[in-house]
Amino acid sequence: MSDRQRVFHTRNLTRVFQMGEVAIHALRGVDLDLYAGEFTVLLGASGSGKSTLLNILGGLDVASAGEVFYREMDLSHADEALLTRYRRQHVGFVFQFYNLIPSLTARENVAIVTEIAENPMDPAEALALVGLQDRLDHFPSQLSGGEQQRVAIARAIAKRPAVLLCDEPTGALDSATGTRVLEVLQTINEELGTTTVVVSHNAVIADMAERMIRLTDGRVSETRRNEQRIAASSLQW
Repeated sequence: MSDRQRVFHTRNLTRVFQMGEVAIHALRGVDLDLYAGEFTVLLGASGSGKSTLLNILGGLDVASAGEVFYREMDLSHADEALLTRYRRQHVGFVFQFYNLIPSLTARENVAIVTEIAENPMDPAEALALVGLQDRLDHFPSQLSGGEQQRVAIARAIAKRPAVLLCDEPTGALDSATGTRVLEVLQTINEELGTTTVVVSHNAVIADMAERMIRLTDGRVSETRRNEQRIAASSLQW
């Protein structure tokens, strides 16, 4: 990875949630580097800490201890104003649920983001990148689940983010539709060079990624690409 620019750098990253008198250790000393243009899968069971890690990388949450940098920006000591600017200028988010506004068309849902971005795509261009150039003026109720998720992806990439963070983007979809959505994410990663991180509990998708980072009880381990294929081939969608 030495020939690539490091985008994220974490050391001894810890996140503890206090639930009454009980301390929940979501992350336990995570050391991780992610690089420009990578397609990485964060894999783990429910409760393993993968969504917590993604939220900290995206500036939606803050660590309890340790450090996290986005390039030269220290997110571990950033105030809310800086985190807001960071999210607006650098990060696109895709979640399991599409969060589209029902009364707006696909084009209008994407335009919400482009109106506040510094150098946005035209909404029609973003929708074309996800294969929805013929659905610009359709409302969410007129779109399938997979199409709605692709609108959500178009909305995320329309501001040309350096980083695309996806939390269980296929969790609400059937296997065939989920595969189509993952192929769209892979295409975006290749065409735009966006550093892409996908959280999932399903090892099958790891074969699409350059790297697979596995989280278990808040700790990380990495599986290389040839090992990913072996792991994925032993599991069903």
